[in-house]
Amino acid sequence: MYIKIPIAGMDRKEWLELRKTGIGGSDAGAICGLNPYSSPMKVYQDKTGSVPEQQDNESIRQGHDLEEYVARRFTEATGLKVRCSNFMYRSTENPFMIADVDRLIVGQDAGLECKTASAYNADKWKDGKIPLHYVMQCYHYMAVTGKRTWYIAAVILGRDFIYQKLEWDDDLIGQMIEVERKFWTDHIEKGIMPAPDGSGICDTVLGQYFPTARKESVIRLDGFDDKLVKREKIMTQISELQKEQNQIEQEIKLYMKDNESAVSENYRVSWSNVESVRIDTKRIRQERLEIYQDYAKVSTARRFQIKAA
Repeated sequence: MYIKIPIAGMDRKEWLELRKTGIGGSDAGAICGLNPYSSPMKVYQDKTGSVPEQQDNESIRQGHDLEEYVARRFTEATGLKVRCSNFMYRSTENPFMIADVDRLIVGQDAGLECKTASAYNADKWKDGKIPLHYVMQCYHYMAVTGKRTWYIAAVILGRDFIYQKLEWDDDLIGQMIEVERKFWTDHIEKGIMPAPDGSGICDTVLGQYFPTARKESVIRLDGFDDKLVKREKIMTQISELQKEQNQIEQEIKLYMKDNESAVSENYRVSWSNVESVRIDTKRIRQERLEIYQDYAKVSTARRFQIKAA
């Protein structure tokens, strides 16, 4: 069962605050470690509000604006009518789970998730595949609403329109709910940030939480020596593998000489000309200091370094 929260006419700030009161469908894949563009640490940041929420980027804007088009194409392809819900749903059994769904299927116990994908990501949807974080998003919506079926439709910009049907899965949904419950109770309710997972998004989150260092401040580094020894070994392995990779590429370049491309049964290699234009800032600083000072922008970032004691 669920309760319905009206969102028609709700302003964006109020809607964003409402989203912080629970785990939504777009959070599910990240919490389960399946979203390449997010992480549990990023979801924690979004829910706790420790860092101001950023404005939508162009990709998010296009996805929102094209949602109606995707829904219309779905109706054309399937004959199924859809409608907006105008509500956010909150599970009564698991109140930490919320759902802001794209569309509901008229006359069926089902919903629809609308997606817009770049042509560069077309391979992720090839042969009936669905990116796993989108799969988890649909199952999250099923878990909150109790609906047994969820469709996902996607427009691959400039290429294709596809849709798939997902059915209720007791085991998968049960495991997902437990992962989300543990995340909410262990991290959100206790105010404890999840451990980093090595992803680039975690670097971004840490940089936003701790953007500047207190100069001359020093703390003792306890409990990390073994990990730093392991890091040194990893760095050595990376260096050796990078050298081996470079050697293979150099051998191919020597084989190709001044040819732009080389092809085999399995690979196509290009070694093409690339032209670029760069502003010589060093020369401008030396010869036209006043212009350099007018356009120079000072930025602050933190540099992470490790040295043997």
